Amino acid sequence: MKLNVVPAKQGLVWVKLGIKTFWRQPLAFTGLFFLFMAWVSLLSMVPVLGAFMALLILPAATLGLMVGTEQATAGKFPMPTVLLIAFRAGQQRMKAMLVLGGLYALSFLAVMALTTLVDGGSFAKVYLANAPLTPEVVEAADFQMAIWLSTLLYIPMSMMFWHAPALVHWYGIPPVKSMFFSAVACWRNLGAFAVYLLAWAGVFVACAAIILTISSALGGSELTAAVLMPGALLMSAMFFTSVYFSVKDCFELPSPGSETQA
Repeated sequence: MKLNVVPAKQGLVWVKLGIKTFWRQPLAFTGLFFLFMAWVSLLSMVPVLGAFMALLILPAATLGLMVGTEQATAGKFPMPTVLLIAFRAGQQRMKAMLVLGGLYALSFLAVMALTTLVDGGSFAKVYLANAPLTPEVVEAADFQMAIWLSTLLYIPMSMMFWHAPALVHWYGIPPVKSMFFSAVACWRNLGAFAVYLLAWAGVFVACAAIILTISSALGGSELTAAVLMPGALLMSAMFFTSVYFSVKDCFELPSPGSETQA
């Protein structure tokens, strides 16, 4: 395993490759992303442990989308079963991925717990328990502060888990070590990731503006509401497609279908 340091402009390349690869097989990637969302949503509906279970499988599900992108770049059609790849890679890898998922869930819940110190738990209830998001709640100063605090805390957390599923799956690196290597890779390539996230923010804003302009001109607010959500989900699917390229450039991943030990 080798860590690569790429120039900042590579972040823009990741965005372009994600969008290009998505449109190679839009039906496949749209289906995979909706299955991904449905999987997480259904688990989150389980009483008591639902939120934890949904967070637990997120690294595994994210890996499935990465492998689906890998297959698409090799000219293959990614099947829905690719989302289960983490649970079909042998008992050792499966256990490691579940441990990684457990660490992710605990880390995320810790972030939510810290936000309760700011707003008394309003943001956590909205995010984890689907509490009503009313204008009064959104406009509250402590709720907005909780959002900013969660964002600030989530950045280092996302750095630790960005590459970790791929490192566990393709290299068999233990979960905690994979988190450390992931954080180092993000830090060493901070410029590229900054460009990557800024470019995606620009893409989302531009597409939202286009959708709002066209739908408002054709049918007013009702059409806008009907089009904006599917459009946002489509853009999210493209974003997840691009994740594979950011990981692939930071680490020399094995060729499709192979696995390498560190």
